[in-house]
Amino acid sequence: MGIVKAICISEKKGTQKHRVDEAVFMEDWGIEKDAHAGKWHRQVSLLSYDKIEDFKKRGADVIDGAFGENLVVEGFDFKNLPVGTIFQCNDVILEMTQIGKQCHSHCEIYKIMGECIMPKEGVFAKVIQGGTIRTGDEITIIGEKNRFRTAVLTLSDKGAAGEREDKSGPLIRETIEKENYLVIDQRILPDEQNTIEETLIHLCDKLKVDLILTTGGTGFSLRDRTPEATLAVADRLAPGISEAIRAYSMQITNRAMLSRGVSVLRGQTLIINLPGSPKAVKESLDCILPALGHGLEILKGSASECARP
Repeated sequence: MGIVKAICISEKKGTQKHRVDEAVFMEDWGIEKDAHAGKWHRQVSLLSYDKIEDFKKRGADVIDGAFGENLVVEGFDFKNLPVGTIFQCNDVILEMTQIGKQCHSHCEIYKIMGECIMPKEGVFAKVIQGGTIRTGDEITIIGEKNRFRTAVLTLSDKGAAGEREDKSGPLIRETIEKENYLVIDQRILPDEQNTIEETLIHLCDKLKVDLILTTGGTGFSLRDRTPEATLAVADRLAPGISEAIRAYSMQITNRAMLSRGVSVLRGQTLIINLPGSPKAVKESLDCILPALGHGLEILKGSASECARP
């Protein structure tokens, strides 16, 4: 069991968070009036009270909210809990989605102390069920949900330039998050092979996502370079997935044979190229989702490869 020692919010991004006595947590959004709330996986940030106190003993002069944390909690060493841990405080239910965060620009604390504990000790969560939390409330761990951490990439020159609405990326996210998948990164990139390769490497090696689903850039156009970028970063191939997508789609349209999408493995990440149109994306997901989880479990070492009886 833990105790909420402080609740902090900031109404504008780029400003330090300040304490409030209570806060309303909104389902799949975050804390009401907090600038960092939104439809993403880092809706609420949490930091251990004990880690802050240890940092203060090393000479840091900090107040609650200085690290950008929403909740300061006594009683948990957050970074040693697994992603997927479920917390409950009153009616509020939070699912831990990420441990730590890369610091792109060093804060004032880092400049003074030479380090900051939030990138190492802080964790992030999504609001699964809303309600109100007050300072002094008890917070408990009620379970663990092991969801596959997923990134969704839309590859489109016009989409990246804002000249075309991306409908396929949001469709992928909406579809898979109804299953056992958590989208922790979603972005639109132009059809530049080097950029695609660099992004795939970052997602695999730095963020260590379990699955990357791309959409677009798999046709015959000279600018369609998604398969080439995907193969360039691959350690191993997983051809059966893309073969299955094409075979399934061929029952609907013979133009499915024109898709050049590939599926590969890089480390413990599976990368699958999906077509660009929303209709083809839906067909592809209908084809692969029933078996995909088992493959990812094998990749993560949490399932055997025995055949289903």
